[in-house]
Amino acid sequence: MAETLISPGVLARENDQSQITSQPVQAGAAIVGPTVKGKVNIPTLVTSYSEYLATFGSTFESGSDEKSFFTSISAYNYFQNGGPSLLVTRVASGSFSAASSSRIDGNNGLASGVGTYTTNSFNATGSTGTVTGVTGTADGSGTGAEFTIVLSNSQSIDTITVTSTGSGYAVGEIITVTSESLGADQAGGTDLTLTLVDGNIQSTSDIFVLETLAEGAIMNSTSTESSAGSLVSGSTDNLRWEIVSPNAAQGTFSVVIRQGNDKQKSKSVLETFANVSLDPKAPNYIARIIGDQTMTVAGSGTDVYLQTTGDYPNASRYVRVKQVNVKTPDYFDNDGNAKTAFTSSLPQAQSGSFGDAVGDVVTGGGYYQDVSTETQGLVAANYTTAINLLANKDEFKYNIISVPGLTYANAAHKTPINSLLSNTEERGDAIAIVDLENYSSTPTAAAATAATIDSSYGAAYWPWVQVTDPDAGILSWIPASTLLPGVYANNDVTAEAWFAPAGINRGGLGMVRQAERKLTQANRDSLYTAKVNPIASFPGRGVVVFGQKTLQTQASALDRVNVRRLLIELKSYISQVSENLVFEQNTAATRNTFLSQVNPYLESVQQRQGLYAFKVVMDDSNNTPDVIDRNQLIGAIYLQPTKTAEFIYLDFNILPTGATFPA
Repeated sequence: MAETLISPGVLARENDQSQITSQPVQAGAAIVGPTVKGKVNIPTLVTSYSEYLATFGSTFESGSDEKSFFTSISAYNYFQNGGPSLLVTRVASGSFSAASSSRIDGNNGLASGVGTYTTNSFNATGSTGTVTGVTGTADGSGTGAEFTIVLSNSQSIDTITVTSTGSGYAVGEIITVTSESLGADQAGGTDLTLTLVDGNIQSTSDIFVLETLAEGAIMNSTSTESSAGSLVSGSTDNLRWEIVSPNAAQGTFSVVIRQGNDKQKSKSVLETFANVSLDPKAPNYIARIIGDQTMTVAGSGTDVYLQTTGDYPNASRYVRVKQVNVKTPDYFDNDGNAKTAFTSSLPQAQSGSFGDAVGDVVTGGGYYQDVSTETQGLVAANYTTAINLLANKDEFKYNIISVPGLTYANAAHKTPINSLLSNTEERGDAIAIVDLENYSSTPTAAAATAATIDSSYGAAYWPWVQVTDPDAGILSWIPASTLLPGVYANNDVTAEAWFAPAGINRGGLGMVRQAERKLTQANRDSLYTAKVNPIASFPGRGVVVFGQKTLQTQASALDRVNVRRLLIELKSYISQVSENLVFEQNTAATRNTFLSQVNPYLESVQQRQGLYAFKVVMDDSNNTPDVIDRNQLIGAIYLQPTKTAEFIYLDFNILPTGATFPA
């Protein structure tokens, strides 16, 4: 259309100013606590409760009862209330390790199963005999390999001469066995494990080894397979593996990861990695396709970090390739034919289990109502590494963090909670929800405990509440911090982060059956005066969060949760804008780039009831020549946050008949 007038007339022009201002990268909540499975002290992001269950498990047995950790109940409630993502860090007591796959046999004539060798005609020590009826597998890649031999007489031996093929050794090769491994003379038919100290192994049955990503003895599924094809130790929490469709002509096979409690005739497949190979030069190399990386915690004290080993990122949600013992580089010759030397190296079609993991879920005494230094079977020190790891804001993004199970009134718990609060203050981009008292405390005790904390980056709620465990189906008493991330998530879905996550409209606790104590108005008054947000019970309304104070002692705008969370949102967005300007020229053009992004965003926040007014200054007034010479760029942001109506006064005035109403 025409943009100018040449002759007299009217020109109606459009100026589209309705473009949606880009929003900051959204962060979810973080929770630290024990889980049934998963990797210990490695923060892991999940985006749904089903993903949480697959990664961290559901319930566990405590005595004769089935229970859930607070962590699971919190994750369920958070996602039920619309939470976008959850950063879960499992904490545990003692040593934990992953489970490794049972023997994966090669396609070289070796039989699967235990290595049993039938022998005969062995004479005195120092003589040689022959191996007949080779039916087992040889293990290892050289010195130190093990195998089992069944003696047909009572004589010890020193050497064995292989006279038949199929054992993985050359015909006629002499395998030397140490006499110490035999011990005393053995009766015929006795199984002995002998250690190989010399011998040129042509192939091995341990083609490659898989390892579970989750840790703990719960991942062990190794057990006898029933007639129906199920494992006695198989469960919904552990795994099975299967090799299918080995193709020597193509040099490929498929790896299937199955649920531990399935059956051979009724398989529950979790993942399939089709047509992988042992050729490290090929794009379908097994380690490249499945992944082989693992993370461990390095450093100590507050200087802890995650260290990654392995070459390929994990594509599997359940396992990684721990090692590849047999590789087939350049599997095909120049004519495109599979090399004979490699065709027998592929794994057989077979299935197996996982084992050798250590670490048990400990439940301790007093599972819910902790009165000692233990919480859910752990001690406070078990949380230290996870809390210190999550202090790194560049690596881990979240805007809410909680540690349900730790209570500030417990002397042993003060240190990790103080670390949590100080780390959160240092980050400046999150708020910590903390619990003050153990179960069966009082409003007076909760108020006294809150008085010892001073931080606008923390908030506390009381009392405990009773819920129906979503997985175990039992009634459980839980601390308030278990459910508050879900309240915040619901608030953000139905309104904005700068609205108060409290009251009938946005503070309802639908999952709660009852509060530990029905608070009176006097109870709520004493708690709120002491910076404790009451959890109130109203007939016909249910259980509701009825406060939104932070733990800041001094009265200011930041003693309210909605204002603190407003600042967190604004700082998050403006910091992301500013990061793009680092190392840019310190000129008016750079400043205008900043203003052109920040001003529209703050206007949108104002329109969405987050601010009464604002002003952003980044010009020559605060970027003087001496500031520029110091390589600095300074911006000043002035905000007037909106306040919530927490105290509503209604004056009912009774007037005599005929009186005039005030204007």
